[in-house]
Amino acid sequence: MAGITEKDVPHLTEVDSDSRLEAQKLSNGPRSHSSDTPQLYKRRWAIVFLFSAYSLCNAFQWIQYGIINNIFMKFYSVESFTIDWMSMIYMLTYVPLIFPVTWLLDKKGLRVIALVGSALNCAGAWIKTASVRPDLFPVTFCGQFVCATAQVFILGMPSRIASVWFGAHEVSTACSIGVFGNQLGVALGFLIPPVLVPNEEDMDKLARHISVMFYGTAAIATLLFILVIIVFQEKPKVPPSHAQAAIEAIRENKYSYLQSILRLIKNRPFILLIITYGINTGSYYAVSTLLNKMVIAQYPDEEVNAGRIGLTIVVSGMAGSLICGICLDKTKMYKFFMTGYLPIGFEFAVELTYPESEGTSSGLLNVSAQIFGILFTIVQGQLIDSFSSLAGNLFLCAFLIIGTIMTGNAFYTFIVTVMMVSKRDASSSYVSQSENVVEQADL
Repeated sequence: MAGITEKDVPHLTEVDSDSRLEAQKLSNGPRSHSSDTPQLYKRRWAIVFLFSAYSLCNAFQWIQYGIINNIFMKFYSVESFTIDWMSMIYMLTYVPLIFPVTWLLDKKGLRVIALVGSALNCAGAWIKTASVRPDLFPVTFCGQFVCATAQVFILGMPSRIASVWFGAHEVSTACSIGVFGNQLGVALGFLIPPVLVPNEEDMDKLARHISVMFYGTAAIATLLFILVIIVFQEKPKVPPSHAQAAIEAIRENKYSYLQSILRLIKNRPFILLIITYGINTGSYYAVSTLLNKMVIAQYPDEEVNAGRIGLTIVVSGMAGSLICGICLDKTKMYKFFMTGYLPIGFEFAVELTYPESEGTSSGLLNVSAQIFGILFTIVQGQLIDSFSSLAGNLFLCAFLIIGTIMTGNAFYTFIVTVMMVSKRDASSSYVSQSENVVEQADL
């Protein structure tokens, strides 16, 4: 790993030193009675689990085409790569839209973003119900595009909900629950479509099976949208922690979205995290998209087992995410628990970039994941078609090794920076105290 010297520290830390200093003053200085006693509300659990539920529904719709790629190819008479784009449209849509959505999150808050995200998810599901005919592929693609737009309002929310509604010792657990819903949705997206839509030769029967899946999804999405209208609130009346109260005070007094972005891209540990998160999560997206192709190439007509393989991949990751999140709340050992990359990546980003907006840091992480996901899906798909599944998987393994090395570098950089800043602050405090002693002696 590259060494870090004293001269590197200003580049890493002083870009947001004013914000950190103000947050420290606000969290340590005089407070009103309400901010002096942070409160936790029971509603916080309803909000995080409801978010997790509509995130699940959206993630299910992401993978429902890819896991039965060959069946949709036959039904709509399109190529495999065209069905791959039903997954990649989620990734492509996210990149340009995340910046205005993050700005909207900072300006309008959680409730507006939750309403828009769940409404779009519901609308996309209903559009798909009108596409159950072999000549209506553009309609089903339109519905998937609307769901992809909804995803932009969903992916970056877990860390924001966790920090706004949950206490300091619950944040990682809440973030894990938020991510858990998305992972469970992918797991169900692997498991249910091959069962609901068997590989029929009769197009009328196949259309009925697809219709059942689409209408069922639309009904659930509608119910969740209604619950969001009823349950979701912007924020608690009293912040759950002193740190959150300080952040809210900063954002009310002075907050520039553009300046926040500029500070983040100058933060070296965060940039390393962006790259490593993109590699790891992008690999997961590519494998999820191409799993049907890899399995069916070797084992024809095994769509159900392909779904079970995908389910195994996701369920093992879900267990790791929840366990890592709970343990992280108690230990804060980010390096050790970085294996649960999805929730821990969000929470580590919040730690690296405090007091910047959680939505901004999460959004940048997800942009990286979508870009790597598109690149990896296209390249791995070409390698599978031209050579074999082994070649495609070796390609991903090589990048995952690089990501592992860079993850260690990011954590090392962060720790060394914190130690240097602490040493500098201690030295400055000692000099200040010495000057006061000298002044008193002169008097």
